[in-house]
Amino acid sequence: MAEEHHIENFDPTSFFVLHDFNSDGHWDAREVRLFYGFDSDPSPGFETTEEHKEHAIRDVFALFDPDETGTISKEQWMKHYSEGRRLPDFGLGPGHHGDDEYEYEIHHFEKFHGEDTKEEDLTHPEDIAHFKKHDRLEDEQEKLAALEKMSIVEGNIPLKFRKQQ
Repeated sequence: MAEEHHIENFDPTSFFVLHDFNSDGHWDAREVRLFYGFDSDPSPGFETTEEHKEHAIRDVFALFDPDETGTISKEQWMKHYSEGRRLPDFGLGPGHHGDDEYEYEIHHFEKFHGEDTKEEDLTHPEDIAHFKKHDRLEDEQEKLAALEKMSIVEGNIPLKFRKQQ
């Protein structure tokens, strides 16, 4: 998780603020779930149980919320970070907190491709899945656009109100 998210480029304060998704000055369990990517589709090979995820969250709070307030304040984070405590790597993959494009970019493209990569070079299973998703979304958008052009969408009329032939 640290490498893919460029954690070495952040000071502890910036890291905290970046992951304080609701900007309230605290991390709660929902935010910890977000930056570990527990509510996102897991990276292949990193699937886990909800029980394992809950255990991981308890471990994070045990490290950074020893008073058991249910939140981790920036002050707690800074204090414990300066004492050498770090967020554990639970072996559950790189974590996620961006949209799909961002996640693909940092977890795959940056790692395996470069600025000079041509479209025909994008042959990894991750590349294929990524562009297949783009194709599916584009097809869905085209279908929606076609439906919006119709004055009456027969598929939206309940059968009991349709003229039976």
